[in-house]
Amino acid sequence: MFRSRPGRGRAVAITLLAAASLMLTLSGCGVDPLTPQEARAEAGTGDKVGGEAGGAARRVDCAKVKCIALTFDAGPGEDTPHLLDVLKEKQVPATFFLLGSKHVDRYPEVVRRIADEGHEVANHTWSHRILTDLDESEVREELSRTQDAIEKITGRKPTLMRPPQGRTDGTVADVSRELGLAQVLWSITAKDYSTTDSALIRQRVLENAHRDGIILLHDIYDGTVPAVPSIIDELKRRGFTFVTVPELLAPGKAEPGEVYRPEKD
Repeated sequence: MFRSRPGRGRAVAITLLAAASLMLTLSGCGVDPLTPQEARAEAGTGDKVGGEAGGAARRVDCAKVKCIALTFDAGPGEDTPHLLDVLKEKQVPATFFLLGSKHVDRYPEVVRRIADEGHEVANHTWSHRILTDLDESEVREELSRTQDAIEKITGRKPTLMRPPQGRTDGTVADVSRELGLAQVLWSITAKDYSTTDSALIRQRVLENAHRDGIILLHDIYDGTVPAVPSIIDELKRRGFTFVTVPELLAPGKAEPGEVYRPEKD
């Protein structure tokens, strides 16, 4: 269903509903998203760059530097090793929201490499079920199973998760809090699930890029990884510094159960 090859029409059709449903889901469930700026403001400015900043070591101060976070959902997949090569060459950290079934369990060596190369490893559920359609025990199963699988490979449980289609509610927030997971949404998407045109993916990201933004891409679709090098090069040319999601929030820390979503300029 989530492979980058033909035969995923139903998955694409379902995913296309994500943007339309996101605002309705959030507005009706009592979950108030926090922006990166709010996360940093709540923590104050006492921590020094390079030290422990809200639990995450900071390379930069995103209150002063033009930061942007590159994130990838629903991997790892066949193209993820090449993506990691690109990120290593260009010295760009990213955040990977990993899918458990047929991904984490199929590519454990890639999961290990993601962690070993300094990227943030995060949770995107076990089987990509829409969490707001599930009861509490089912939500817990979707998240905890992936937590355990990632910990078995990397030695560390994720502290971040992204709900499929960005759909969350009070129950999802409660279970996430119980499991030590903050919820991370996005502000920039190329809708790469709907096209294999790398030039179009690049254009969509660049047109919407903004300071403190979180870019959503998928390393399982054919057009995405080829678009990444030119996206990185152009955003660097515009003065952006790439960071992981924890670095974007520092000196704040992503609090379990909370929802984090940037606002566009």
